[in-house]
Amino acid sequence: MTMKKTVPAPNPAAYVGALSGWQRLTVEKLRSDVLAAAAALDEVIKWGHLVYLSNGPLLLIRAEESRVLFGFWRGKLLREIEPRLKPGGKYEMATVELHQGDEVASNTTRRLVREAIRLNRTLGDPTQI
Repeated sequence: MTMKKTVPAPNPAAYVGALSGWQRLTVEKLRSDVLAAAAALDEVIKWGHLVYLSNGPLLLIRAEESRVLFGFWRGKLLREIEPRLKPGGKYEMATVELHQGDEVASNTTRRLVREAIRLNRTLGDPTQI
């Protein structure tokens, strides 16, 4: 099976602008809630999707054909806040897999972001473990 090669969006606004339907609505809400949670985040396009940085990578938002992934590099430590976070991948990564009709409450997103920032500040860059 071959992956479709796509050109990454040049910036976060273009990434969101290229989406449509429920994925766009889901990504717009997550992005808005993430940015409202903390002023000190760097928002970039990395690995072809939205990545937020604060003393290293903090979280990602990735729209795919049939789902939107909302993942945290220290997500395994955040499962008390959001039990749908499923561990996987390197580091302490865990993601919530959202399908049409699913959402993460705004207050939950803000709590996740603030706690992830605190963990990165306390424990350091999660990729330097």
